Amino acid sequence: MNLAQLHEMAAAGEKIVMLTSYDSTFAKLSEEAGVDILLVGDSLGMVLQGAENTLNVSMHHMTYHTKSVSAGALNTFIMADMSLGSYEHDNEAAYKNAEWLIKSGAHMVKFEGGGSKVKTARYLVERGIPVCAHLGFTPQSVNQLGGYKIQGKTDESAAQIMQDAIAMSEAGVGFILLEMVPAALAKKITETIKTPTIGIGAGVDCSGQVLVVQDLLGIYTGPASKKPSEFKSPRFVRNFLKDTNSVQSAVEAYVKAVKDKTFPALEHSY
Repeated sequence: MNLAQLHEMAAAGEKIVMLTSYDSTFAKLSEEAGVDILLVGDSLGMVLQGAENTLNVSMHHMTYHTKSVSAGALNTFIMADMSLGSYEHDNEAAYKNAEWLIKSGAHMVKFEGGGSKVKTARYLVERGIPVCAHLGFTPQSVNQLGGYKIQGKTDESAAQIMQDAIAMSEAGVGFILLEMVPAALAKKITETIKTPTIGIGAGVDCSGQVLVVQDLLGIYTGPASKKPSEFKSPRFVRNFLKDTNSVQSAVEAYVKAVKDKTFPALEHSY
């Protein structure tokens, strides 16, 4: 699977299935289940390290897990997150860190934000680094955003996300990931720009969908410092394991649900 093939799928109306992966075992399982893109997400800070957020994840963490995933999935497109502090301040540093991820086995890097980050995206793309832009709710800005909150609810906020999506598309990014934005806004963005979109909590009309694998299996219960009873799963999450008899079957069910457009349903959207 390569970027050109993924773009052809989107153009033909076939939904793209993305799932997080952090090790070779789940990478191999996901590839066998038909997942199109494996995302080595900085969400590992929460689901693997037990942290409250993604802010303490380092590039060393990201390259380690990218190498592990690439070892298990030889035929799947791999996207890897750039950690906080690895791309925001200097384009040359962003390029070196992105190159580090590519050499570790990623085919594309993802980083958060629009605005000034458009120049960073263009800088990387012009130097041969495929980029996914992450807009809407951006976890690395959780403190600035005041918590895990839906973005794009006001006209001003929606217009800014649309403007950033258009700018990122014109900068040449390969995908735009939209997190926790109203489904109507995600649909409008997807219909407006040429770049395929990947949604999480953004409705069924994006070009594809992504979930954290621990959420898909219903096994994530919040940070290590809190009791599981205190955790409330986000609206966009669906436990695919509860209706199947194996992890493999659960991932296969997720792939099928995205492909046939039954996930996300209305109850998983904003």
